[in-house]
Amino acid sequence: QVQLAESGGGSVPVGGSLTLSCAVSLDSDSYCLGWFRQVPGKEREGVATFDSDGSTRYGFSVTGRFTISRDNAKNILYLQMNNLKPEDTALYVCAAAWFCSSLPEAYNYRGQGTQVTVSG
Repeated sequence: QVQLAESGGGSVPVGGSLTLSCAVSLDSDSYCLGWFRQVPGKEREGVATFDSDGSTRYGFSVTGRFTISRDNAKNILYLQMNNLKPEDTALYVCAAAWFCSSLPEAYNYRGQGTQVTVSG
């Protein structure tokens, strides 16, 4: 059984930072974990992935500003977000899949999401 639960969202000013957490319960060590974001009326966007071998990948719009990491001892996936912009405003969703993909649709398991609002 796979369970994912996000936390850490909130409102931040432009240029601010925020760290999202995802409590992860997995039935295998082979999953790829990732974050994607969604805004009503827009396509979902892949943000970052953390593969089972520790490799990471980022979406073009967040490269250099966001960092994905995983604490295996605590079973938590993090997303450190720096230099936030208004266009980063979205519902951020933690997800798991057997294979990493930049496509949110590829992820079999998803949390409920946590809202991030960036305003200036």
